[in-house]
Amino acid sequence: MADGNDAITTQPPPRGCLSRALVLALMLAAAGLGVAMYFMAQPQDLSHIHGYAPNERPQPSRNLGLLLQNSLDRAYPVTFTEGEVNGWLQSSLQARQGGLFAEHVALDGVWLRLEEGRAEVVLERKLWGHPLTVSMYLQVEHLETDQGTTTEVQFHGGEFHPYVPFPKCGGRFGRLPVPQGFLHLLLPAFKKLAAVFPEELRLGFVEMPRVNIADGHITFDPRGPKPIAVSPPSP
Repeated sequence: MADGNDAITTQPPPRGCLSRALVLALMLAAAGLGVAMYFMAQPQDLSHIHGYAPNERPQPSRNLGLLLQNSLDRAYPVTFTEGEVNGWLQSSLQARQGGLFAEHVALDGVWLRLEEGRAEVVLERKLWGHPLTVSMYLQVEHLETDQGTTTEVQFHGGEFHPYVPFPKCGGRFGRLPVPQGFLHLLLPAFKKLAAVFPEELRLGFVEMPRVNIADGHITFDPRGPKPIAVSPPSP
C-alpha cells in the first residue's frame, strides 16, 4: 500500500506531431519575415541606371513636354533614352519642388529603369541617413475597340514566374519584389509624384496612340487612330 505522504507524480504527455509542425511553421515564418525585412532595408543598386547621378547637378536636357507636343502636331514618332528621361526628371523635379509642389513631394531622387516591355519607377529617400528605395512597375497595353485605340497603363511588371500567373509583381521594397497588392502602401507617394507632371502624362499616355517601352529607351508614336479620351494614368 502506498505511503500517503508520497507525492503522486505524472509524466507530461509526449508532444504530438501537430504541435511540432506548428512550432516549426512558426519558426520558418519568423525566419522568412526576418529575411524579408533585411532585403526591404537594402536599397536597390541604382548605379547601372543610365543618368543616375545623385550627387551631381542635373545637366540640361531636352524638354520632354515640348517634344511630345511637337510629335503630336507633326505626326512623327519621338524616342527618349533612359538617360535623357532621368536627366529631365531630376532637373524638372528640382525646379517644381522648389515652388508650388514643395509641400507635396519630398524625395532624394526619382529614377526610371526601362526594360523590355516595362518600366520601373524608383523613389529614393533617406531614413536617419540610410538610403531606402521603393519602386513600382508599369506596363503599357493597347486595346483595339470599335471606337478606336485605348492606351492603358498597367501597374505591375508581369508574373513572378511563368508558371505562377498570379499574383502580379507590383514593384520592390528595397531589393524585395512584392505582389501588386502591396502597392496600396505606396499609392500616396506615387500620386503626389504624378501630380507634378500632369501635362507630360497627358501628352504621353493619353494623347499618344502608341507607346513602346524597350531596353534603355521609350518611343511615343502619334501615327494611328486617335485614342479614346481617358484620364491621365495615375497609380
